[in-house]
Amino acid sequence: MKRTLSVMPETAALLCVDLQEEHRQDSRYLVEGFDQVLVNIGRLQTAARQAAIPIYHSAYVVDTAHAQRPFHPIMPDGKSAFSDVNDPLSAICPEVGPAGDEIVLIKTDASSFSQGEINLLLKARGIEWLYIAGVWTEACIAVTVKDAVDLGFRVALVKDACGSGSAAIHQTAILNLANRLYGGAVVDTDGACRLMAGETIDAWQIQGSVPLRYTFENAAELYRGL
Repeated sequence: MKRTLSVMPETAALLCVDLQEEHRQDSRYLVEGFDQVLVNIGRLQTAARQAAIPIYHSAYVVDTAHAQRPFHPIMPDGKSAFSDVNDPLSAICPEVGPAGDEIVLIKTDASSFSQGEINLLLKARGIEWLYIAGVWTEACIAVTVKDAVDLGFRVALVKDACGSGSAAIHQTAILNLANRLYGGAVVDTDGACRLMAGETIDAWQIQGSVPLRYTFENAAELYRGL
């Protein structure tokens, strides 16, 4: 259900996950509506910078020469099937890339917390709330959100600043995350920008356990209601 929410800007950070060129240029990994996701993330970044909210960028980069995963998909030439260290499409899209001294975290696993560095950086700054946005919703976003919650951060999941291979994958992933987003909230870009500016908004926040029992027929409607 929706309840009032306010977030002190000095306790918040924005985490932008895997906004890499392959998601708009590689036919195997295109994100549906990626251009709009980038526009929305650009708005979040502008609002964060105006409010002096720190921004962290993470990028998934795989070096098969050092990978220790026996089932990781490998191309015939030995390169990773996605996000290869030598593929120029692994670069962050420039319009949502880091500005100034914003930190870029290179990760070798799905979660932005997999390297451990970001947890220490956030805790050192007294961060309590994380605005999380990026791709893919059911994969890197999902495990990043889970790890953030497990580490004690409150997550404002910006639903229309995330994306996946299809609307169905994205929407059901958001619903799955909302069902277990303890201590956090689901917001849209407009709401997140208002929160960053110090306003109070109405935001979807979980009550109880697994309240969204969606079906094939009503998943899109429930997603819109978040």
